[in-house]
Amino acid sequence: MNPNNNTLRQINLPTRLPKVGTTIFTVMSALANEYQAINLGQGFPDFSCDSRLLDAVNDAMRNNHNQYPPMAGISALRAGISKKIRQLYHHTYNPLTEITVTAGGTQGLFTVIACAIGPGDEVVVIEPVYDSYIPAIDTVGGTAVPVQLKLERNTDGDITGYAIPWDAIEDAINPRTKMIMINSPHNPTGMVWQAADLNRLADLIRDTDILICSDEVYEHMVYDGHHHQSVASHPELANRAFLVSSFGKTYHVTGWKVGYVAAPEYLMQEFRKVHQFNVFTVNTPMQYGLASYLEDASPYLQLANFYQQKRDFLRSGLKSTRFKLLPAPGTYFQCVDYTHLDIPESTLSEANFCQWLTKEIGVAAIPVSAFYNQPVESGVIRFCFAKQETTLQQALERLSKL
Repeated sequence: MNPNNNTLRQINLPTRLPKVGTTIFTVMSALANEYQAINLGQGFPDFSCDSRLLDAVNDAMRNNHNQYPPMAGISALRAGISKKIRQLYHHTYNPLTEITVTAGGTQGLFTVIACAIGPGDEVVVIEPVYDSYIPAIDTVGGTAVPVQLKLERNTDGDITGYAIPWDAIEDAINPRTKMIMINSPHNPTGMVWQAADLNRLADLIRDTDILICSDEVYEHMVYDGHHHQSVASHPELANRAFLVSSFGKTYHVTGWKVGYVAAPEYLMQEFRKVHQFNVFTVNTPMQYGLASYLEDASPYLQLANFYQQKRDFLRSGLKSTRFKLLPAPGTYFQCVDYTHLDIPESTLSEANFCQWLTKEIGVAAIPVSAFYNQPVESGVIRFCFAKQETTLQQALERLSKL
């Protein structure tokens, strides 16, 4: 007998994430599709990866690398990751015990939090903050303690950049603080940490048991001749840190969802306990393909120059508009202040301005206010320049109407 729909019982499932709805990336990408706008919102390339990488994955599949790999990742890939970190940051992670391949950076971040944070633990996060951090902390019963990057302004009141809020971070630290999450190069602002910043962080936590989760997925996108300052390059911090990175960002394959986490063995042991029951392992042929491709360092060593050309192209075009450009020393994002535009819409909230920009101008962007636990309106939105030059040119032609 088929029950009448009216008699079906809806089970009361208490939400673990009462403040979470649809992500801003999903909202703005859907809006871009609806209005056929150029999508400079969500951070993904609109160009192909290197055909050699595709060939390497195809070869792996045809060579029957299609069954479960080791839980922590195939040995060749972990060895390649260890070699890369050693050559770039002069720190050696044991590939057998201190590196784990993950299903993208986000799964790596979640697993870091799940293995280290429990009810009553506090985690300091720096806003604007990537949108997965706080929900992950909430899911495991921890408490996120947001501190905000300081807005730097010139004498005219224009935003000129962001600064690390050291006094606020120090004030946030207390006996319940279990972890500080850092992100450099920083999404969404593009700010990058300096060596002096790592030293300052080490000074703050030296006499504590505070762990560090260092999100470095944009590590190879630091511009103007500067170099990424990895937590791995600071021995004192490396001894208490989880380092998270992403092949998707580095090799233009965001849809593959392959990343990795490196940490000292005593931390990696706990990480793997959660990882094995979360995803267990990551798809095999991609790992073999990446391991082969990683043997050539030139693709990631040349990445900064590749994206700097795109950044400079976008910035040059935006200078002909009334957008105020913020510094973009890292990532593939450019933040702009729209409040000086000589249009009525310049007074809209960031979210409403981005919706208007998508519908009426045909270019999608992301409001920086979406990266705060409680929205903060600073009149700043984010464009992604990981696009073909023709895509950026079309977007600039539309934005020139402003």
